Amino acid sequence: MKNTGRKKKFSFSKIYSFKRGKGQSSSSSKDEQSQIGGPGFSRIVVCNKGAGEEEENGSSVGYYAKNYVRTTKYTGATFLPKSLFEQFRRVANFFFLVTGVLSFTALAPYSAVSAIVPLVFVIGATMVKEGIEDWRRKQQDIEVNNRKVKVHEGSGKFSQTEWKNLKVGNIVKVEKDEFFPADLILLSSSYENAVCYVETMNLDGETNLKLKQALEVTSSLNEEDLKDFRATIKCEDPNANLYSFVGTMEFEEQQHPLSPQQLLLRDSKLRNTDHIYGAVIFTGHDTKVIQNSTEPPSKRSKIEKKMDKIVYLLFGVLFLMAFVGSVYFGVVTKNDSGRRWYLRPDDANVFFDPKRATFAAVFHFLTALLLYSYLIPISLYVSIEIVKVLQSIFINQDVNMYYEETDKPARTRTSNLNEELGQVDTILSDKTGTLTCNSMEFIKCSIAGIAYGYGVTEVEKTMAKRKGSPYNSSQIRSTIKGFNFDDERIMNGNWVNGPRSDVVEKFFRLLAICHTAIPDIDENTGKVTYEAESPDEAAFVIAAKEFGFEFFKRTQTSVHVNELCPVIGESVKRSYKLLNIIEFNSSRKRMSVIVRDEEGNLLLLCKGADSVMFERLAENGREYENETREHVNEYADAGLRTLILAYRKLGEQEYNLFEEKFLEAKNSVSVDRGAHIDEVTEEIEKDLILLGATAVEDKLQQGVPECIDKLAQAGIKIWVLTGDKMETAINIGYACSLLRQGMKQITITLDKPEIAALEKTGDNDVIAKASKQSVVRQITEGKNQVDDLNSEALALIIDGKSLAYALDEDVKKLFLELAIGCASVICCRSSPKQKALVTRLVKEGTKKITLAIGDGANDVGMLQEADIGIGISGVEGMQAVMSSDIAIAQFRFLERLLLICYFFYKNVTFGFTVFLYEAAASFSGQPAYNDWFLSLYNVFFTSLPVIAMGVFDQDVSATYCLKFPLLYQEGMQNVLFSWRRIIGWMLNGVCSAVIIFFLCVKTLSPQGFNKQGKIAEYQILGATMYTCVVWVVNCQMALAISYFTLIQHVFIWGGVAAWYLFLLAYGAMPPKISTTGYKVFVETLAPTPFFYLVTVFVVVSALVPYFAYKAVQMRFFPMYHGMIQWIRYEGKIEDPGYCEIVRQRSIRPTTVGLTARSLARTSPLKDNKNQRSR
Repeated sequence: MKNTGRKKKFSFSKIYSFKRGKGQSSSSSKDEQSQIGGPGFSRIVVCNKGAGEEEENGSSVGYYAKNYVRTTKYTGATFLPKSLFEQFRRVANFFFLVTGVLSFTALAPYSAVSAIVPLVFVIGATMVKEGIEDWRRKQQDIEVNNRKVKVHEGSGKFSQTEWKNLKVGNIVKVEKDEFFPADLILLSSSYENAVCYVETMNLDGETNLKLKQALEVTSSLNEEDLKDFRATIKCEDPNANLYSFVGTMEFEEQQHPLSPQQLLLRDSKLRNTDHIYGAVIFTGHDTKVIQNSTEPPSKRSKIEKKMDKIVYLLFGVLFLMAFVGSVYFGVVTKNDSGRRWYLRPDDANVFFDPKRATFAAVFHFLTALLLYSYLIPISLYVSIEIVKVLQSIFINQDVNMYYEETDKPARTRTSNLNEELGQVDTILSDKTGTLTCNSMEFIKCSIAGIAYGYGVTEVEKTMAKRKGSPYNSSQIRSTIKGFNFDDERIMNGNWVNGPRSDVVEKFFRLLAICHTAIPDIDENTGKVTYEAESPDEAAFVIAAKEFGFEFFKRTQTSVHVNELCPVIGESVKRSYKLLNIIEFNSSRKRMSVIVRDEEGNLLLLCKGADSVMFERLAENGREYENETREHVNEYADAGLRTLILAYRKLGEQEYNLFEEKFLEAKNSVSVDRGAHIDEVTEEIEKDLILLGATAVEDKLQQGVPECIDKLAQAGIKIWVLTGDKMETAINIGYACSLLRQGMKQITITLDKPEIAALEKTGDNDVIAKASKQSVVRQITEGKNQVDDLNSEALALIIDGKSLAYALDEDVKKLFLELAIGCASVICCRSSPKQKALVTRLVKEGTKKITLAIGDGANDVGMLQEADIGIGISGVEGMQAVMSSDIAIAQFRFLERLLLICYFFYKNVTFGFTVFLYEAAASFSGQPAYNDWFLSLYNVFFTSLPVIAMGVFDQDVSATYCLKFPLLYQEGMQNVLFSWRRIIGWMLNGVCSAVIIFFLCVKTLSPQGFNKQGKIAEYQILGATMYTCVVWVVNCQMALAISYFTLIQHVFIWGGVAAWYLFLLAYGAMPPKISTTGYKVFVETLAPTPFFYLVTVFVVVSALVPYFAYKAVQMRFFPMYHGMIQWIRYEGKIEDPGYCEIVRQRSIRPTTVGLTARSLARTSPLKDNKNQRSR
């Protein structure tokens, strides 16, 4: 293969995870390939097939999905029917569709056009919004599908083509920093040994580069070789598993096993590699990333669901009003003895015929439904949608949620759940990368039983403060990223003269060799930096470098290190032949490399978790075990992540036997190949000799304790779900104030002698039964403690093994009862599935809003299960998301809940004036208002102020929200959107309607309306009443607003002005169009002073009841936000006594956080009581 495009500084391209095996003959064991060709493993791909060649093995490129990807909800053909179906699924819209159809009949009390236009406007506006959103998705699809990639067209030549034209079996050339257009099998790359580096941030949020390597048989392919390249790939069918792949490649009559090591996934990016050649195996919607991108579960907020119930209530009121009026109308019509002579009952149609009174009543019922339909707010849903979208825009542009370091603002991917943020009851958080930075620093170590490192961790500082003891705050921080170690005993080569220098040397050498990091040498300065698959790996290699063991070069078969020689005191270059790398995984919890040193010794170097390493030590390798265990526990107490380092020498015969079994396991193509490999590695990773332990710190993100304190004061419960060990999680809990001194801890664990004794027997059934009984007993005991100490703050800590049994169907209810009785819950050693199950348990068990926040692929299940999921894409976005958590208290939830109540108020006010007028008109079906007055009320004259309020109003400023987080409890406890409050607003609407109607009727009748002596006919009465309604509902809005902006002034008073302008314009139209509105304002209302007097009198009278109620409530029975408004108004923000009175009104006491810790210090008697209870 040509060596073009290689860079000198990337001489590290020669790394591999397992020694590559030779290809198997086609007659190899059928057992190993039993999965291929069976259910789920039936895909056959013919690579580089020419245009004229026949399909082989029955495969057909046309059978497989095209590479065109569509993420839109609609197509050109389906937009209209699907969108209309979505709109008329809403019961209110369907109701207005029915009334619109009925408006074309003789039953309608108004013209059909006036009924249809508002409906068309509302439905059209929502459809346009959905169309625009879908068009944006369409544009993204077009951009992706039209990206260019080089595809092999034959004879070793490549030409540019669009992604959407790729087919299964094509050979493509992907160049540096390009995305992979489909799922590919890596054939070769620009580096020798066919290695490439891939960034998978778009798939799993991880920024660390992943190493991929082609099969040895294809590693030398170049453009010239590709013209004759033919191969058949048989593999698994399309599935969503990103981390597994089973297949074989038949090439040159030999079968070669394929693994995830050769799989390049669509939407991942080629990095640090000039180019690669790959064969397309999955395209379009068959690719793994698209298989994973299923539509998220449809989430509707509880507010929206409750809004539907209120609309149903209004429907009930509407039908009741129509029924009562129709019964009355039927009775009066049947008994009509000439009192209603003007209806001419002797010559009436069916609508007023006394002889057909029953039919008249039925027809009147339908007419009444049409007439009172304005009781239902037709613009409610579209207005709420507009408010949500505008709020999302403001959230995205909030500078307080902008993270300057990475230039990342907050992003709301859906606006449907905005109001849910104001009602969160429980937050379930990952720890690493969410509460902490996921930026590791090497800070301490234990070597040969001696502890090194004087650094002070954030947890230790917090613990020192908690105990009242001083700590060294003048520590000088290292300027080297990943290294914050301070101990002169082993720094600067001093370890050479220290105790057990031979063990120290082996310890540092292991750090420099046992890893998969990649060195990057700057050609100008010669400085070495590292690309590692995890922050821990990078910290270890950097630490080894600082201690005198600089890893500077890697090839396919060797690792090169500049080592400080203890004999001559100078750095010497040493190389180690790299035989095998046995990678870390979540089940093994360790990583090993097998190398041969320059003296010919075979060495197995291993590092891993203490839970698996100590049990693998040889009898003669436990010399420092007790001291190391003690140090590891101390490091865990300090919130550090620890690993045990050990090694052993291997014999040639032992290694050859391992190599044979290892290759056999690796070359198998069954789905349990990983289990076979683990079985083989178990046999050699034993009888180890202990060297020591490392300790790295994953720092708390800035502001985490303050954030948790504010959330705790807001009454929000916080659960931490982490994979870390119990001691580390507990101390992180202390550092971020989830735990505090004096708080009783309920610990549920299976790390008990009786369980350990059973585990040695190996009887899984007995172990499982005893473990479950132990967990149930511990949960029951904890529940009893909660019941006995119900006034005290308790913390629940449970490990992953116990959690597995606590989530059983017959135990989980008891576990939840215990957990919700505790102030803090920490689940340690949790698997991704357990995180999701715990989230589901909390959501379904408490029936309250849950919010999950996490930063990695292992948190996806948790995020999808929660009512609200906040995802963090890689390290860069963490700080911004932490800010958004803090900013939850700033979300203007109060106003959003209030505006929904206002919608029903204004519609009840308007609808009841129509009802009262019809009652006064003997339920004759005569509307009080002109047709277009009715139609434009909801859509034009009263809707914009509501939108402005929902977007711009704030009862309390953001500053006061953060100072008094208990304000959040109003939303969480549903204080502002309770049925009592909703019914109260409706009754307020009825009260306003009664005042408006009767005052207008009594003041305008029967005396003369103007100086000509003309009386107020129903046209004048209707226009006057309508004017009063518009004024009242807009002034009601002004009274409800706490924070006026120019836009709100424009919308409120502009709505009133728009009514007068409409009267002028509409009245100027011909009588055939304007009907009862013809010049009613210019000729009748405007010249008459009495009209203005009536308007002022009626509006003031209608607003007095609400104003009086609010004045009494605000002064004598203030709600939380009302009390805080008084603090602001009276300037008592700095009065600690008054502020404390406000805090004592909290619905839920604050039991965790800095504030609770401070209060605990001021209440020593309570702390003593807690300690005695322990």
